[in-house]
Amino acid sequence: MARYWSVEEARAYLPRARQLIEALQRASPAATARGNGHGEVAEDRVAQAEEAAVDAAAELEQGGIVVRDLRTGLIDFPARGEDGVIYLLCWKLSDPDLGWWHLPEEGFAGRKPLPR
Repeated sequence: MARYWSVEEARAYLPRARQLIEALQRASPAATARGNGHGEVAEDRVAQAEEAAVDAAAELEQGGIVVRDLRTGLIDFPARGEDGVIYLLCWKLSDPDLGWWHLPEEGFAGRKPLPR
């Protein structure tokens, strides 16, 4: 069963979403350090970052949250309006708050300010 987020729920989750996206971002460059021969300490850090990223990705997936662009931290929370329309609450790391939405077929370019 799909999870649909209200604006209030998604806003309350943003601090955690930030932590999870940042964990994924840390793992991205950490994985490239593995082949650079930085020794055991670096290998341990890489392994820790990769484990944190796996956990972060699993938590986001469990909530139905879709990572659209890891570099900018762009994510979408699925939502359903009172009229039954499915739409996406759109947020990225540089956004101070959850303030945007778009229909699934519109993507980031079609985002509009909340409220829907």
